[in-house]
Amino acid sequence: MVNKRNTLGRGLGSLLKTKGNATDKKVFDEINLKFIDTNSDQPRKSFDEKKLHELSASIKQHGIIQPITVRKISENKYQLISGERRYKASKLLGKETIPAFIKVADDDNILELALIENIQREDLNSIEIAISYKKLIDELKINQENLGSRVGKDRSTINNYLRLLKLPPTIQKGLIDNKIQMGHARSLITLEKSEIQLKIYQLILSNKLSVRKTEELVRNFDKEKLSIRTKEFKRNNEIIKIESKLSSYFGTKVKTQGDEKKGKILIPYKTTNDLNRILELLDII
Repeated sequence: MVNKRNTLGRGLGSLLKTKGNATDKKVFDEINLKFIDTNSDQPRKSFDEKKLHELSASIKQHGIIQPITVRKISENKYQLISGERRYKASKLLGKETIPAFIKVADDDNILELALIENIQREDLNSIEIAISYKKLIDELKINQENLGSRVGKDRSTINNYLRLLKLPPTIQKGLIDNKIQMGHARSLITLEKSEIQLKIYQLILSNKLSVRKTEELVRNFDKEKLSIRTKEFKRNNEIIKIESKLSSYFGTKVKTQGDEKKGKILIPYKTTNDLNRILELLDII
């Protein structure tokens, strides 16, 4: 049985050698695409069609620069370990074969290889990374600190990703679709009830709040005054929009003062000519 602790930390390169001594070389070959099955442990569950077609165009012009990695299961049967985008792009081109490194590995190693190889890629979204971390912890029976040392992250980073999985599915989907950033989600996690998380999530979307604004909103959160704060927040954003439109119309920075019942509009001017210009816009002179 392969020692999981050592295997997980060795990286993909050291696991691509054939069985035998340290001088063995990687097994490399052109494999028929129809003999390759994808791996259900692959963290990425969705692929951008536009980017796949762009990759296909690149492969058509330059070929595959980096071979995929597969595990040989039996004669003419392989399981994909890494390189699913290259695999899919090649199929789009109608290619029959693809260059591949062939690995002889057991099921325990395959899980580690597939997840760690993909976690290290920059294009995984935060939910995909979180799911991968949880799967590694559950399947390999290791703790967050051990996992962190093996994937080059500290324990707090691992924990921050895992906490994302406690958010309501709607918010997780927002992360996957890039409607919000991880910073938004980390602020929402600190709120206890999912209905409150969802309410503020909708505020983030409708008002296009930055991470900093979201942190401020959550920090000043008061359970008893949520509806008041929400209305006030929306009103403040509406006023900002109105001030922006007035400033654009009058060609000067317009400000408003007051509350819901009454207030005033301040239109500054710099010179007499500037004042006359504003009065003309108001159709006073």
